Amino acid sequence: MVYSKPHIFKPPRTDVLTVTPWLAPIIWEGTFNLDILNEQFRQRNATIGLTVFAIKKYVVFLQRFLETAETYFMVGHRVKYYIFMDRPEAVPNITVKAGREIVPLRVQNYPRWQEISMRRMEMISHYIQQRFIHEVDFLVCVDVDMWFSDHVGVEILSEVFGTIHPAFYPSERKAFTYERRPESEAFIPQDEGDFYYAGGFFGGTAAEVYKLSKKCHEAIMADKNKSMEAIWQEESHLNKYFVYHKPTKILSPEYLWFGERYNPRFLKKKRFIEIPKNRSAIRNKRHLHVKL
Repeated sequence: MVYSKPHIFKPPRTDVLTVTPWLAPIIWEGTFNLDILNEQFRQRNATIGLTVFAIKKYVVFLQRFLETAETYFMVGHRVKYYIFMDRPEAVPNITVKAGREIVPLRVQNYPRWQEISMRRMEMISHYIQQRFIHEVDFLVCVDVDMWFSDHVGVEILSEVFGTIHPAFYPSERKAFTYERRPESEAFIPQDEGDFYYAGGFFGGTAAEVYKLSKKCHEAIMADKNKSMEAIWQEESHLNKYFVYHKPTKILSPEYLWFGERYNPRFLKKKRFIEIPKNRSAIRNKRHLHVKL
């Protein structure tokens, strides 16, 4: 394999933070050589699971999600798309590449969207223990109301990783919307925390994602027993987990962005983009209009 030699005194990026104080890399365009990484993961013969929830009206996003994933997600590697659905028969008819498989999983629906959100950790941990741990090496857990617009590959994989939320990358701790009530299991004190992580993109090895999702689910249920609900449901508990269980790799906002028009200079790629939508309509019984 032919590639340019790395230079000690010529770092590829000097405009952004590329490593945390606990020595976890932060992944930006220009900080990795994809050819080298692809070869390393092919030698490991790894299979990657991608979990997504398409419950109730969120099934409307599934076709574009899968079609763009086939173009940009883990190209050249084995992938299992685990689709959590209340109506598995609604999975779109999409032909996937060799070595890739769509696996619909029937799960219970809940009346409130907040309850569906909080139950995701329970469903992920349950299926890891029952099935995923035997089928995949890594799990990537993302939101379905998104689309892949550029390469997302093995550079993201690590023991456990989180993604910097696109709304908070320049913010100080005091601006983070952590759970601030001490009574909640998701509570984070004002002087703690490193980044604000998005609940819509996290993952790692199957074993480590099991630990993460199980811990978050237990904390969610402990709050529920106290008649409490964290401010941002499972995202609040994910952030609490990452304060005390540091990610071994962090994805920059390239990997979860909220629009195509805003183009800050530091952002060289927009890899995974939120689909514009009427959140009130999709979470309730009103007619849904979504630009796909």
